[in-house]
Amino acid sequence: MSESFATAGGSADPPPSLRILAVTNLWPSPGGFRGVFVKDQVDSLRAAGHHVDVEVVAQSRGKSDYLTAATRVRARAAAGGYDVVHVHYGLTALASRLVKGTPRVLSLYGSDVNEPWQRRITRATTGTVAATIYPSRRLAVAAGDPDGFVVPNAVDFDLFTPPATAPDREKIRASFGIAPGDQVVLFGALPENQVKGYDVFRAVVDRLASDGRPVRELVLAEAGQDRDAVVRKFAAADALLLTSRRGTESGPLVVKEAAVMGLPVVTVDVGDTPEILDGVSPSTVVPFPDPWGTAEATDALVADLAAALVPVLDARQRADGRERLRRLEPDAVTATLVDVYRTVLS
Repeated sequence: MSESFATAGGSADPPPSLRILAVTNLWPSPGGFRGVFVKDQVDSLRAAGHHVDVEVVAQSRGKSDYLTAATRVRARAAAGGYDVVHVHYGLTALASRLVKGTPRVLSLYGSDVNEPWQRRITRATTGTVAATIYPSRRLAVAAGDPDGFVVPNAVDFDLFTPPATAPDREKIRASFGIAPGDQVVLFGALPENQVKGYDVFRAVVDRLASDGRPVRELVLAEAGQDRDAVVRKFAAADALLLTSRRGTESGPLVVKEAAVMGLPVVTVDVGDTPEILDGVSPSTVVPFPDPWGTAEATDALVADLAAALVPVLDARQRADGRERLRRLEPDAVTATLVDVYRTVLS
């Protein structure tokens, strides 16, 4: 199977719209950002003329809902006249396991493949699905499905738009208390999220500061902030530093958003970062030292990341990722996703 699909052409009548039930344990609560990429996908499908209903599993109902939701999801799928049930995340397959008569498409996102206990649950409870979708080829390979469908997470190019002028950007920086000479390194997650490697991030920043650089951190994720604040932080920073644990990412959306914003990225080699940043300048993908897993290897990684950041910060140059990543625009990604649905239905 391919990462892209030919769209129909030459026909006077467009293909009919689809009815889709999205079943997900990833959905943003008011002021939250968990699962915002799933909501973006649903919104894009609706904007393209398709009918999408959403059934949220677990979250506010608690983890037991993975089991108890099965009858609820089956009843909704049976009553809705859906063409496809799109299940988001491996654990959510538990809640959709009783669906009959409607093809299920399953999107896997990372931990449901990379975490051994989640991978076992995913494999044991998925049952028969018509197609499995991954956000990156690397995750498909890790799942033992190298020819699986790959549909990357889209980026809202209208929202993630760089400041029009340098003075506009300076005003944004000043609103965060950033001095003109500060070199601002962005951490793209909540520091308490262990898999995001804030300890490594902090070690890199401290190393640069110890060399006398006017470097400071800015944390992207913050409870209750709106997405406009996220965009402003991308605009204010001089580089995004991604330090996620090895084997914990599939296709980090924060890297895509940063690149579309023109923010240089220095990242460890996780997920689809080598593919996304291929040709994007200035940006760097830093491999994990081999062998990995020792304190010495972590120290070497910190040194390598710091060395990669120095020329990026000194250049004070925005990256050229926006034009290189037009394939991530919502319309393009939605067309690819709908082609997967139609392939299943055919």
